[in-house]
Amino acid sequence: QVQLVESGGGLVQPGGSLRLSCAASGSIFSINAMGWYRQAPGKQRELVSVVSSGGITNYADSVKGRFTIPRDNAKNTVYLQMNSLKPEDTAVYYCYVKALIVTMTGQRYLEVWGQGTLVTVSS
Repeated sequence: QVQLVESGGGLVQPGGSLRLSCAASGSIFSINAMGWYRQAPGKQRELVSVVSSGGITNYADSVKGRFTIPRDNAKNTVYLQMNSLKPEDTAVYYCYVKALIVTMTGQRYLEVWGQGTLVTVSS
């Protein structure tokens, strides 16, 4: 019903930058929230950043001042601009979308996760 396509992960040196993108498609009436979570080896998945439909953003303390989360509502796409990357940012990054979808019986909210994209920060 909702598909997410992530891209942009890879290997980067400490202090470098990467930009992730996540495009949502499907039977979407509207999107409430879009964001990014990450999971490092041996750790639980944690919130990185989320942005509401109204543009209100929330960031993990560990990424404040380094990451931003632009959102293109017309394209149902969210980005994660990561600057000044550190080795501790190494993780699989997952896109998250909460969307209002159209079904045969009406509308309902649906939470969807992307497949994950690996970001490795290493020299």
